[in-house]
Amino acid sequence: MEAFTVKTPLWRWQSATAPAAWFFVTIAGEAADGIRLAAISGQWLNGRKGFGSARVDARIGDTRWKTSVFPHKESGGWLLPVKAMVRKAEGLAEGDQVTVTVSL
Repeated sequence: MEAFTVKTPLWRWQSATAPAAWFFVTIAGEAADGIRLAAISGQWLNGRKGFGSARVDARIGDTRWKTSVFPHKESGGWLLPVKAMVRKAEGLAEGDQVTVTVSL
């Protein structure tokens, strides 16, 4: 099983018209390249969804969950949404550095 680990800040996105906010980490650099190669080579094709996303298992600390990563044009990497239950379980807030592992 291919896995990629990065340390990156947790950041918040909020629409000007919606009250809810979304939290993400950006996976860039070599890890992003590895995810892209895995997706292109077919390792993750069975899990690919809309918008060029790929299904992954994610882990931060002791918390694991299934989600998708989405291509991020600005960084050339991937965006990983971090659910409220993960942030609460791990005591995370906007701006915290997190170590995240994604795998097939």
